[in-house]
Amino acid sequence: MTAPSVALISPFTLDFVQRGLIGGALVAILCGVVGTWVVVRGMAFLGEALAHGMLPGVALATVLGAPVLVGGALSAVAMSIGIGALQRRAKLSYDTSIGLLFVSMLALGVIIVSHSGSFATDATAILFGDILAITAADLLLLAAAAAIGVTVTVVAHRPLVALALDGRIASVLGLRPRLAQATLVGLVTLAVVASYQAVGSMLVVGLLLAPAAAAGPWTSRIPSRMILAAAFGVVAVLLGLLVSWYAATAAGASVAAAAIGLAVLSWAARTTVTALRPSARDGSRPSSVPAS
Repeated sequence: MTAPSVALISPFTLDFVQRGLIGGALVAILCGVVGTWVVVRGMAFLGEALAHGMLPGVALATVLGAPVLVGGALSAVAMSIGIGALQRRAKLSYDTSIGLLFVSMLALGVIIVSHSGSFATDATAILFGDILAITAADLLLLAAAAAIGVTVTVVAHRPLVALALDGRIASVLGLRPRLAQATLVGLVTLAVVASYQAVGSMLVVGLLLAPAAAAGPWTSRIPSRMILAAAFGVVAVLLGLLVSWYAATAAGASVAAAAIGLAVLSWAARTTVTALRPSARDGSRPSSVPAS
């Protein structure tokens, strides 16, 4: 399929493309901020599990004709609470708790979707999103989610840094590591739910992880890494939409692929810079220990 000519581009077409770009940029900012902590804390599995943990709520909302974002949010929150409950009461490890609920929620979501009469359409929208279907009301929700995520991250910066270094240090300093961990899980849940419309539950982790990974080689300071990750995410949204427009590919998948491509290029560029400056090799690579 060839790209449409300029003469055939209607104001309506430009309108939903612009909304997709703005909405995707808001998602990228939120994912860049939260994704930095996900990468630093090694919580990629939690992000993946929460993305699929949304599936039952989204599927049920789709079947009932209710707002899918509300259904997904409730499902993700329920899964977050369930992970904590399994850890405390069943004495299971963190990854085991996540794994059990991950499989359970995914299976339940597939059962609900497969029982409906429009399995193929619903499954495609749920798994891969539709960034070009973002409405003006969605933009307001995304702007609110991004504002909340950034604000909470700024307010909880010290406890999160202490938790990343050592939970015992956070406890000694009176920074309440359990509350900090719950805050971080809440931020991941917020980012996953907000990103659902743009890239779907299957690809949301790519936008959550790849921009933060792309920013990693260039700085060890948390605030600057967040800013750089957000910038990489916005560029990925722009590139993904351009590829989708001209190559007639799925928009959400194109955005996720662009984010991963940027991460690969970032690491390759950093490796090249390091190789060209052998005298600075020891000090050119950022430390893996987070800096406030």
